[in-house]
Formats: sequence, structure tokens, C-alpha cells
Amino acid sequence: MSRKQILSWCLFDFANSSYSAVIAAVVFQVYYINRIVGNESGSGDLWWGAAISASMLFVSLSSPFLGGIADYAGLRKRLLAFYTYICVAAVAALSLLTPGAAFFGFILMVIANIGMEGGLVFYNSFLPRIAPAEYQGRVSGWGFSVGYTGSILSLLIALPLVQDGMFELVWLMVAAFFALFSIPAFLFLPRDNRTGVTASQAGVMGIRKAMATLREIWSRREPRKFLLSYLIYEDGVNTVIVFSSSLAATTFAFGQGELIGLYLVVQVTALIGAFLLSKPTDTWGPKKVVVLSLLLWSLVAVSAFFVQSKVHFWAIACIAGLGLGSIQAGTRAFYTQFIPEGKEAEYFGVYSLVGKSSAVIGPLVFGQVSAAFGSQRPAILSIAAFFIIGLVLLRQVNGGGPNVPQGQGSGAQCKDWEHHKR
Repeated sequence: MSRKQILSWCLFDFANSSYSAVIAAVVFQVYYINRIVGNESGSGDLWWGAAISASMLFVSLSSPFLGGIADYAGLRKRLLAFYTYICVAAVAALSLLTPGAAFFGFILMVIANIGMEGGLVFYNSFLPRIAPAEYQGRVSGWGFSVGYTGSILSLLIALPLVQDGMFELVWLMVAAFFALFSIPAFLFLPRDNRTGVTASQAGVMGIRKAMATLREIWSRREPRKFLLSYLIYEDGVNTVIVFSSSLAATTFAFGQGELIGLYLVVQVTALIGAFLLSKPTDTWGPKKVVVLSLLLWSLVAVSAFFVQSKVHFWAIACIAGLGLGSIQAGTRAFYTQFIPEGKEAEYFGVYSLVGKSSAVIGPLVFGQVSAAFGSQRPAILSIAAFFIIGLVLLRQVNGGGPNVPQGQGSGAQCKDWEHHKR
């Protein structure tokens, strides 16, 4: 296990978290909804939800095919770099936006989000290549922990610029932050092994292989049940991320500075949660960690419907943060137990297809419910439903046991739990 490769992999999460925090979650989300579009009648929520859904639809449809191409043509790292710098360029272009330019902002956000989310397919697929089975849960958790540190740092840099109304510099800062700290990943992650297959040949092979991978996964009962539950509860996670700041600003009247402060505190609690549960993900098993996180988030979502004051919203947001990193890291570690060796990119392509597909539905539902009722509160309950249904389905999945067998300091990961159970 190469420490340099693991550190560079984690630093990529540090880099892209500037986009997740400043653009997708806090500053640009509210700026676009309220200043570029206007949200008096919920139209800002509709535009924002449509931008996220459109970009996620593209990523969800293309990810399994590109995952196959990455394996066949040996272009995994190059595709990661390509998607990363598409995102960087689009974020930098946000500095050209003016109030009322809803469609231009919509296009730039779609491109930026495609670059960000599409690149994660290739980023995730490096995990089984850089960490042995008994450390994958921990390394996955470390990545999220370092990522939350990147969120905190980028928000601290953005705060004085926001307070001075220098939003154009905020977007340029995020682009530079993402570009700079992603460099170690391109230098030190395992190199592409070119196969001699042309791009067009790889494309055809990738499409065929993606379809075969889908059929293969669908034929296996436990991975199929896992991905179905993931599809539903990840819808809730994505919707919370997409609309959390809009909810705080619109329903609870948080100012921009308060939003950044709230998100910083949530990132700290998320970092703590991811760090504390990184080792238990291996020793308890990722399934137990994800189930506990879903129980926590179900309670938080239901509580948010009844909350009336900022103080109470602060409290439940911090509690929610404890489960944010653990649910994402645990889910990723759970899924790796079903992946045959050598098929990481293809399987993570399907993983992205399922995860990003959920982000197509959730934001649209939230935006439509918010606009229909003229209030975001009824939309909050739709999030709770996603968590509860996903939890019930996940409980039916056989798998997600400890990566480190009890009584041993290390152990071999069970790649196919169905076979293990037999």
C-alpha cells in the first residue's frame, strides 16, 4: 500500500470539496436561486433543481459506458483529468454571470456539475487499486475526512469575499483551489496502462461491456438489492445537499454569512463522524454503519419539518452532519465487497449510474413540491420518506460484514457475499 498514492487520492477529495461546498452547497446555490433567478414564487428552486437533474441525468447515462472505456483503453486517469478541468473552466466562467441570466447560469452549472460528478466515477474506481481489502473502509473514510477539511478551508477563504460582495472572485478562487490541489492525484495515482485499443474501439467495447455489467449485477441478488436501496436513500442524501442552503435561506431566513457559518459547523461534525466511523466501517462492517446513519438521518428529516427557529435548525443540522460522511464512506465500502477484481471502473460506473440517477428525481420532486405548496416544509417530508424506505430495503441485503474478521488484526475482504454465505 503506497502512502503517496493514498495521500494524493485523499487530496483530490480535498480539492473537489471546494466545488461541493462553495458552488453546489452554500454560496453559489443561494446566489443563483435568489440573485440570478429570484425565488419569490419558487422559480429559483425550479431552475436550480432542473440544472442539477439535467447534469446528473447525463452523468448517470454516460458513467457505465465511460467506466468500460476507462478499463479497455487504459484512460482512467486521463478521463479523470479531462472531467476535472471541464469543471474548473465552467466554475471560472461563473464570474461572467449577471442578474437575470438564468439560462446562462443554468448551462454553466450543468457543465460544471457534469465535470465534477462525472470525474468521481474514475476517482472512486482507484480505491480498490490503491488500498488492500482490509483497509478500504478506512481509506474511504479518510478521503471524506480530508474532503471535509477542504470544504472548511475553501469556505473560510470565501467568507471575507462574500462579505465584501466580491462573488466573482469567489468563483475564481474555487476554480484555482480545485485545479491546484488535484495535481498530486494526476502525478501519483497509478498510471494508465494503454492497451493499444483506439478510442472508437474502446467506445464500442465499453458500451457492450457496460450492458454486460448491468446484466451481471442484475443477475446477482444481493448486489441488485443493495443498489435498489442505495438508489432510494441516496436520493435523500443528494436532495439534502442540493437544497440545504436554499432551505436555510428561504424558510429560516439565514443570511449569507450565517449560511457559511452553519455549513462550516456541519462540515466539522461530518469530519468527526467520518473519522470516528472509518475504522468501525471495517471492524463492525459497512452495513451496520450505513444503517445507523440512515436511522439518524430519518429522525433529522422528520424533525426538520417541525422546526421553527434558527437555533433548533442549527442543532439538527449539526446532528445530520455526523451521519453525512459515514453514510457516504460506508456505502462506498459496502459496494466494493461486490466488485470482482479487475472490474472496478465498470462496477463503479454502474454505482454512479444508480447514485446519480437518484439525483435526477430528488431535486425535481423537492422543487415541484416547494413551488406547488409555496413552502419548502412539505418537501422536507419527501426526503424523510427516501431515507426510511431505503433503510427498510437495505436491511434485507445480505452482506456488508466486517472487512477485518473478529479476532484478527487484518483479514481478506469478501468480494462476493453471496458466495460467502453459501
